[in-house]
Amino acid sequence: MLSPRHEESVNRPARARAALALFSLFEVACSNGLPGGAAFSPGTAAIRGSVPSGSVAKAYEFLRVMMDEYATGSTKRLVRSYANGKLKTLPDAFSYDDALFVDAMLAATPADIARAKVVGNAFLYVQAYDPAGDGRVRAAYGPKPLKNPRDIKVDGRASDVGDNAWVGQALVQLYAKTSDAAYLKGALEIATWIEKNTYDTRGSGGYTGGYTSKGEKIKWKSTEHNIDTYAFFTMLATESGERRWISRASWAKRFVASMWSERAGRFHVGTLDDGVTPNKPFKPEDVNSWSYLAFQNPAWAAAPSWDVTRLAASKNGFSGVSFCSGDRSGVWFEGTAHLADALELRNEAGDQSQAQTYLDDIKYAQTNGLNADGLGIIAASINGLRDCDGDKYFASLHVGATAWYIISTSGANPFVILP
Repeated sequence: MLSPRHEESVNRPARARAALALFSLFEVACSNGLPGGAAFSPGTAAIRGSVPSGSVAKAYEFLRVMMDEYATGSTKRLVRSYANGKLKTLPDAFSYDDALFVDAMLAATPADIARAKVVGNAFLYVQAYDPAGDGRVRAAYGPKPLKNPRDIKVDGRASDVGDNAWVGQALVQLYAKTSDAAYLKGALEIATWIEKNTYDTRGSGGYTGGYTSKGEKIKWKSTEHNIDTYAFFTMLATESGERRWISRASWAKRFVASMWSERAGRFHVGTLDDGVTPNKPFKPEDVNSWSYLAFQNPAWAAAPSWDVTRLAASKNGFSGVSFCSGDRSGVWFEGTAHLADALELRNEAGDQSQAQTYLDDIKYAQTNGLNADGLGIIAASINGLRDCDGDKYFASLHVGATAWYIISTSGANPFVILP
């Protein structure tokens, strides 16, 4: 999302924009790198086939290069999110992007698992030295080495529930892979912060959006945030053995269910500030693809199809889906990747071929897109693709989009514990 998390402003109403428009998921990188990198081992989704392993290896190379921009080896650090194009000087490491980086690296070589641990250790470090001292993480940080607390640079001070849930998920994934209890402890602290500070009883319950960069409590509720929280709490219940997180995950699911529109075959993005009234005009992609990845609920299986038909974008040789219904002038490649992932998992008639088409489109952009370097994936096929909530995407190489491409090429599902 744009404000705190990665790029979509999911469900904040227009009047909340000014308070939350601090970040714009636009960041930076370079090129060159190391060879290799295995794709995700199969998850529950079927794996279809023509995306060459060389394309995935190059995507991994991009992630490694981005990570080593300011330091190498075991030095704790976060990874800058964007490179090339209009965002080439943007210094921010967005927490959502770095969480996806961890997911992608956990499925590669032992050396890449070590890279995932370095980023996980950086998350634990910024969490431990956060001025609030209450377990949260922030939306964005500086990507330089973290050798002592004064090295921490908070570039985005918002405490967004989506960001925190994604970082929490990454820490649980690290714990599941390494058995290092420090990651589970960090995840539990984030979860406790979400539960203590954003639990909401208005309307259908769920969790509010968190806190703005000014420390003001966000009153609206996001469907996407609650999807993230459901997945995070469910993973946490499994790995910690603490059953209280099951009922808390159900509280998030209850809100998500209230945002389902049977008539439209899609989810509303969330509520207005009253925590009850659906925010109907804003229609983004991710609530529909992520809802299927997280819940795999047959009653909601139409949601990815809404994205396929209503957000289709094809222009200047690039095809896929846009971020939202209000601007289909270009392709949002991150969303195209996680929609492909949802279709792979759903596996209805035509889903595998549609997913493969999307992945082939992303592979084409990897080498032919504006500002492409042959390694990473650009965020959008054009500069200025609108998110329908006041912010824009650009044709800059993006860690988040690259990680989602890696994940989707093997049909893995980051909303559950990875194999």
